[in-house]
Amino acid sequence: MIRLKTFKMMSMTVIQEDQNISIPLIDGIIINQENSHRSWIIEMYVDKKDSTFFEKFEGTGEVMEVKIVISYPENEPASFEVAVYSVKKIGDYVSVLFKGTLKRIRRKYAEQLLAELITEGLSGEALVTRFEKDMRNRPQLKKDSANV
Repeated sequence: MIRLKTFKMMSMTVIQEDQNISIPLIDGIIINQENSHRSWIIEMYVDKKDSTFFEKFEGTGEVMEVKIVISYPENEPASFEVAVYSVKKIGDYVSVLFKGTLKRIRRKYAEQLLAELITEGLSGEALVTRFEKDMRNRPQLKKDSANV
């Protein structure tokens, strides 16, 4: 029996060297194949102008790290190692298909963000305001920057 679980993709960020490249999505879906290889299929629709970044990786097998927020914007991003399988034009948009695996280590974003903000000296209302803003925008954490 083949089992698949599908999820709505809310956002994707590509991690390259010391940069986080946010990809503006038109739409996206992520499929857990639930097999022994821990394989995932990711399909996203982007504007044609945003497809050139992925075209250079198409079919090369080069693995890249991406962070994907699944189902709800407030969810913690999940880290995947993926390769671009295909890039196809569909009307005014482009479908980018990835295959890859979920990285096992999943950090607690909220806890790390809070610790960083406290280390920066924030407290009280300023801490709450900044924490809420950063939970929505999901900037890269300093701890993550050191690991990239």
